[in-house]
Amino acid sequence: MALTEWLRLLLHATDWQMQPPAPCSAFHLLLTTAGVFTAWFLARVLGHRARKSESPVSTVGRTLSVCGLLLVLMELYKQAFLFFIVNDRHFDWWYFPFQLCSIPMYLCLLPFLPGWKQYASVCTSFLQDFGILGGIMALAVPPGLMHPYWTLTLHGFIWHFILIFIGLFCAISGTSDLCRRGFLRTLPLYFLCCLTALAINTAAGPASGAEMFYISPFRPSGQPFFHQISVTLGIFPGIMIYIAAMLLGAALVHSIIQHALSQASSAT
Repeated sequence: MALTEWLRLLLHATDWQMQPPAPCSAFHLLLTTAGVFTAWFLARVLGHRARKSESPVSTVGRTLSVCGLLLVLMELYKQAFLFFIVNDRHFDWWYFPFQLCSIPMYLCLLPFLPGWKQYASVCTSFLQDFGILGGIMALAVPPGLMHPYWTLTLHGFIWHFILIFIGLFCAISGTSDLCRRGFLRTLPLYFLCCLTALAINTAAGPASGAEMFYISPFRPSGQPFFHQISVTLGIFPGIMIYIAAMLLGAALVHSIIQHALSQASSAT
């Protein structure tokens, strides 16, 4: 039997259907509360352990590597499920893995490369600020996480719980840079990701449905509130406002974490 046939049978064995839960339903609120609490608890335990280790950066790198491999396996399953089960062997550009919430998957694999320690501070600061922002936004506005399949729905929730864990772990372990410079140093990486996302959307074309980072040049943003801004002011002004809003959100996350850890340090 061909490998693709084995894969198809495996995917069919996990295509458990469900009624997509509604936002703010008991399912959404209870699962989100449990998941965020678990992410915080694990980040606190493992973060303090990494901080006390002989080489915190190396310890953090190993943990991020495990998270990166887990995210890769989850993404491969999702892409295969969508291709074989949901879309009848057609690729859907909407699910191309280059959203803001996809970037941690790539960054968490960087510890496998030589010279990790040289750029660890920038990467972990990005994972902290933009990773937590992406996780919180998706969980707060969850229609994109709700699917008519249990595995895809749980995949979406668990993925964003992992992002919150990674961001908090980077902060608590002391590897991220909590000063203002630490946030500013993440901006070139963020802008590079935005340009890459825009290039993917443009190359895929208007009929593809590609909307990486929700900044397609062909249609208003698919995000609530920002969609209306794009409709009112135009697509490219909407794109610039959306990018600026993400920067403001990440800066707010950075400031909150800096204040929270400072208060925790003063209390001890």
